[in-house]
Amino acid sequence: MTMDTQRQLQTLKDQLNYYGHLYYVEDKPELPDAEYDRLMQELLMIESEHPELITSDSPSQRVGGQPLNSFVQVRHEVPMLSLNNVFNEEELNAFNKRIKDKLNNHLNYTFSCEPKLDGLAVSLMYEKGMFVQAVTRGDGFTGENITHNVKTIRNVPLQLQGIGWPNRLEVRGEVVMLKDGFIKLNEENLKKGEKAFVNPRNAAAGSLRQFDPRITAIRPLRFYAYSVGVMSKGFGDSHVGRLKQLRKWSIPLSLEVKKVKGLKNVIFYYQDIMHRRNNLPYEIDGVVIKVNNILMQEQLGSVARAPRWAIAYKFPAQEAITTLLDVEFQIGRTGIVTPVAKLNPIFVGGVTVSNCTLHNADEIVRLGVKIGDTVIVRRAGDVIPKIVSVVESRRPDNAKRIQFPTECPVCESHIERIKGEVIARCSGGLVCCAQRKEAIKHFCSRKALDIDGLGDKIVEKLIKKELIQAPADLFRLTEGQITMIDRMGHKSAQNLVYSLNKAKETTLPRFIYSLGIREVGEATATNLANHFLTFEAIRNASEEQLMEVQNVGVIVAKHLSSFFTEKLNQAAIDVLIDVGVHWEDIEVPYEYVPLPLEGKVVVLTGKLSTMSRSDAKLALQALGAKVTGSVSERTDLLVAGEEAGSKLIKAKQLGINVLDEDGIMKFLSR
Repeated sequence: MTMDTQRQLQTLKDQLNYYGHLYYVEDKPELPDAEYDRLMQELLMIESEHPELITSDSPSQRVGGQPLNSFVQVRHEVPMLSLNNVFNEEELNAFNKRIKDKLNNHLNYTFSCEPKLDGLAVSLMYEKGMFVQAVTRGDGFTGENITHNVKTIRNVPLQLQGIGWPNRLEVRGEVVMLKDGFIKLNEENLKKGEKAFVNPRNAAAGSLRQFDPRITAIRPLRFYAYSVGVMSKGFGDSHVGRLKQLRKWSIPLSLEVKKVKGLKNVIFYYQDIMHRRNNLPYEIDGVVIKVNNILMQEQLGSVARAPRWAIAYKFPAQEAITTLLDVEFQIGRTGIVTPVAKLNPIFVGGVTVSNCTLHNADEIVRLGVKIGDTVIVRRAGDVIPKIVSVVESRRPDNAKRIQFPTECPVCESHIERIKGEVIARCSGGLVCCAQRKEAIKHFCSRKALDIDGLGDKIVEKLIKKELIQAPADLFRLTEGQITMIDRMGHKSAQNLVYSLNKAKETTLPRFIYSLGIREVGEATATNLANHFLTFEAIRNASEEQLMEVQNVGVIVAKHLSSFFTEKLNQAAIDVLIDVGVHWEDIEVPYEYVPLPLEGKVVVLTGKLSTMSRSDAKLALQALGAKVTGSVSERTDLLVAGEEAGSKLIKAKQLGINVLDEDGIMKFLSR
């Protein structure tokens, strides 16, 4: 033994005590379970080699953390022990061999296999069938009295059902927060500006430690029993048998509990439930394997911190700890800016992860993450890896703040982020290489320039051959270039060149729509054209002037202004005009005549046989109507096709004017 070994051992003790206190007492875990388990295994290995160094304050000699002083402490009549862990089949075989050796090679035993629920272990005491007390596991010997909070958990029976239960019965199990409820709880917390919980286990523990039981009562908690402790009389000679009897007395159990014979079937159970874990309503992090026979359990006994007859076979870690090396900003096909974390590669959830998304600027602020930080990465099943938290105690002095770009890293157009929106976008829709494919497809589409014979696949092939980089390049294509594309012969190329030349002559609304400006659809493009009459007037309009247009609000005006003030977009538009794209300006009407449906709110419902719903919507908007999706007191007219349902009923109740398909067609044809 060396001084280095002693120092290493003390360092491990200090680390485990620190992280254990955060996990068990503060409910603020900094490390994933896999990293904590690794540190514990390292400690156990040193202590097994140097048993003379084992002290009573070693984390290996206790089950959990100290209970909070803010709750009344309760001494467990029978200690609530923890479980040892195994992480592979070799270690599981070693566990089974120890059982055989202890039982003198007795082969006639089965196992109970149960999911290892990721929640908070608690003890429920029943006296004469009545629920009287709930206590947390605490340090395994003393826990916290949380009776009033547990009473609010809906599936905990306050009175046992059936007959034959012992006068005193202690039921042990796990309190968990269901996944769906956890997601909703975090969404509500974030809306209120409160901090989100790290994981469902953290949320369950925090919910049970509320001083006001009314808060606990609205949290989606569930209790599932996994064993018994104190009982005034015994019942059942097997673990699974006892659990089934508890169910008859109305104690809830996991539906996944099974009696299994042979280690091969134990492994099959483990693999099966690991495959299904993401579909379970609660989080699990492994399988608990127990010798099923109660007499054999007693014969096997326990060691200082765990029973010999049970083991936790842990799943491959879904969370792992690593370092954030850098952040890159990627531009998606619609211009969305996504920060991507570059990580020191780590094996998590069955794959090696070196990149993961940071989603957006708000997420970076919420996490408080910096370049150089130690971070926890989570990957559940096939879900994209993400950073879930930062280990702030490990932050280096040279950690750097993440700077969100103001210019696109691809085309250098300015980044647009509207106030109140989460997503930031590159404003260079016409020139950004990252958005090129989608921008050109939209430009050619039926409702835009309607270029016959130029479908999405042809556009993709032209881009792949590097024959086009921007919309204007389409009108420079020659027949010879087009024949370089697979399945494009001389005749097809000739027809496409003809279509491109024909498409140069368009209308002002179609051209505005073809530019792909955010939230500017056909109706808005038409309203802009009719209001300003010329393209120059539109591109030079201020936000205030744009908001004078029908159905153009603050957000759409900002999108328009952002698009037209970007110099690269201006240049791309000028090139389109230079290659011959043109339209007739709209003449100023001699006398203003109000549109028939100007200012009216119209709702469409049911099926129309004469025209599509989208065409009917455009026709109504052309007459000045505002077409919405729901009926309210502000609705002026409901157009009801076949199979009209609840909207028609509501319209009649509100006394709203209703036209059937014949009626609206007559109105439109006037």
